[in-house]
Amino acid sequence: MATTTTKRAGAAAVMNVPNQLTVLRLLLSVALFAFIAYEWYGVSLVVFLVAVSTDWLDGYFARKWGQVTTLGRILDPFVDKVIICGTFILLVGVPDATGLKQWLRPWMAVVIVGRELLVTALRGFIEQQGTDFSAKLQGKIKMVLQSVAATVCLYYLTQWGTAAAWLSWVVVISVWLAVLVTITSGLEYVVRTVAILRQ
Repeated sequence: MATTTTKRAGAAAVMNVPNQLTVLRLLLSVALFAFIAYEWYGVSLVVFLVAVSTDWLDGYFARKWGQVTTLGRILDPFVDKVIICGTFILLVGVPDATGLKQWLRPWMAVVIVGRELLVTALRGFIEQQGTDFSAKLQGKIKMVLQSVAATVCLYYLTQWGTAAAWLSWVVVISVWLAVLVTITSGLEYVVRTVAILRQ
């Protein structure tokens, strides 16, 4: 009986509210990808905003309630990468008629995905050596700017055919800022890795 109770308590600790929100975000990302593929851009925008907000909430609750778990440390960044990389991959595949491809080029999605793969590989290697390799401020700013760029692109698609000229400029600026910070934050991780290996 005690063993069963202990197992239940352990399962509850692992699947706490922050981790439940992370799993919810993963499920929302799957729905988001389907909505973008079927060109339901208004719904996609709402789902993306809800998913991104849960990213902030799970971190907030984990810190507030002291519910940081190993599963959460692995799952949270993984889901972040799934939703951001998947969204940009699908956005570069939207029909040419929308006009989005003028500003969001395939190579930009490659840069975003490549950076995430690189950082994941570096983090896995460094943490195997027993050194913390958590995200720093620039990495968090990168996530915010990527989310803003994706939001702007999805909003632009909801205005397909009627978008004002100013919205096009917002798309250009937000996408380029996201790409530039993606590159610089990736380089920061490379520099950190080199410094750690030299110690």
